[in-house]
Amino acid sequence: MSLVLGGIADDFTGATDLANNLVRGGMRTVQVIGVPEDDQVLEDADAVIIALKSRSTPVEEAVLDSLAALAWLQARGARQIFFKYCSTFDSTPRGNIGPVAEALMAALDTPQTVMVPAFPVNGRSVYQGHLFVGDRLLNDSGMEQHPLTPMTDADLVRVLGAQTDRPVGLLAHATLAGGADRAIERLASLREAGTAHVICDSVDEQDLAVLAEVTADLPLVTGGSGLAQALPEAYRARGWLAPHGDAAALAPSSGGCAVLSGSCSRMTLAQIEAFKARHPGLALDPLRLSEGDAHRDEALQFARQCMARDPQAPFLIHASADSEAVRAVQDRLGTERAGALVEETLAWLARTLVDEGIGRLIVAGGETSGAVVSALSITTLRIGPQIDPGVPWTQASLPGRETVLSLALKSGNFGGTDFLTRAFEVLP
Repeated sequence: MSLVLGGIADDFTGATDLANNLVRGGMRTVQVIGVPEDDQVLEDADAVIIALKSRSTPVEEAVLDSLAALAWLQARGARQIFFKYCSTFDSTPRGNIGPVAEALMAALDTPQTVMVPAFPVNGRSVYQGHLFVGDRLLNDSGMEQHPLTPMTDADLVRVLGAQTDRPVGLLAHATLAGGADRAIERLASLREAGTAHVICDSVDEQDLAVLAEVTADLPLVTGGSGLAQALPEAYRARGWLAPHGDAAALAPSSGGCAVLSGSCSRMTLAQIEAFKARHPGLALDPLRLSEGDAHRDEALQFARQCMARDPQAPFLIHASADSEAVRAVQDRLGTERAGALVEETLAWLARTLVDEGIGRLIVAGGETSGAVVSALSITTLRIGPQIDPGVPWTQASLPGRETVLSLALKSGNFGGTDFLTRAFEVLP
């Protein structure tokens, strides 16, 4: 199999986000969980996205995992590598965006790459190197309160500069407005000056279309999924994509409906309130979870009661809370233990509920999605139709299960307020 694009994503929901936009552009796309076994066969795929859990791991571990993913993709003939991180550039002062990008550049023997985190349709834009979420600068968007990777600076040139010893430059909106030729000249000028990393402004879809034309031939591109929605057209212009049927086709869905959420983003909190106005929901208390299994078992009993009352009606179990409540729990339990308790509980619930008949499952939050996918021993996801920008339905075949599991992995800030209810209504 020879791939057009190989993706390396630093979390599970980010991988799905990237795959979603490629599918919408007409690319048959498969998402795999971790670096696949050498003998894993992935047929009829134009793109393969490897989902890692490297966003908040130690830098050295993130680099090694990313290089292992690169080696697998290179062995399958991927024409281009896409290093996917969050459209809010989530990272720590040490990385992992800069160090991973530099390691991939070295392995690919390329002197320069682009950084394109923008996703305008989802309210993420970059102007003069500054990242906006809607009409707010990143550091005033709620991301400054993120429990794992707080983002307190919107100047991406400065943020990335703190993570790398190599020069960081800017490809500005005014240059992109002049078209592909001017952008190519600017990149060449920066490359001749030794600039390795280029933050790219992007305020609308036209900017992304120009960037796709400019970057489609680069060995490595990096960014959010916005660029991925424009790349397939650039690939087609080069004759790399053959025509085929519906890239988003999935098998018919079946089974009960459930939502599990560990995300504490503002949007997820609003989605939970909207969902609970129409459907039953239960909030988990991490302090009670720390005392033993009784609270976990209460949550399972709640789920069973919901399934018995109406097997097709969705219900919600969440550990999502506002930033003040999260800090109070972290102060009592420690950040790592509090997060681990929530992830382990939601992963256990997912595994148990799927065994008992849940066939349509939404998971909110990148860390939670990683824990759930691991608990279910999912290795491959087929990407289906989009629910909201950045979030598609996917399907997985599970050992010992006759029917496929329909699964939506939602990044915390993605989706409209009615997402958790409407998602089940649009599922094939």
